[in-house]
Amino acid sequence: MLDKDRKDKIIKDFSTNDTDTGSTQVQVALLSARIRQIADHLKLFPKDKHSRLGLVKLVGKRRSFYNYLKKRNVQGYKDLIQRLKEEKYI
Repeated sequence: MLDKDRKDKIIKDFSTNDTDTGSTQVQVALLSARIRQIADHLKLFPKDKHSRLGLVKLVGKRRSFYNYLKKRNVQGYKDLIQRLKEEKYI
């Protein structure tokens, strides 16, 4: 799990205003950080099948958010992908 400080930093970086904690961009950023964390864990413990299943589910959920954002706001989708790459979440 992400620790509180890191989660708060991600929410602050990707939120659109002060009270925004659940927008699509924030959720994608949180999922990306969690996916990165599980992927690093699986590099150390490749036989951990339960974590691998959780990773697959998180990737699917992130893909759904990507598709939603792409349909609603193409430029926002492109900006989000760029920001995630710059901050090395993906």
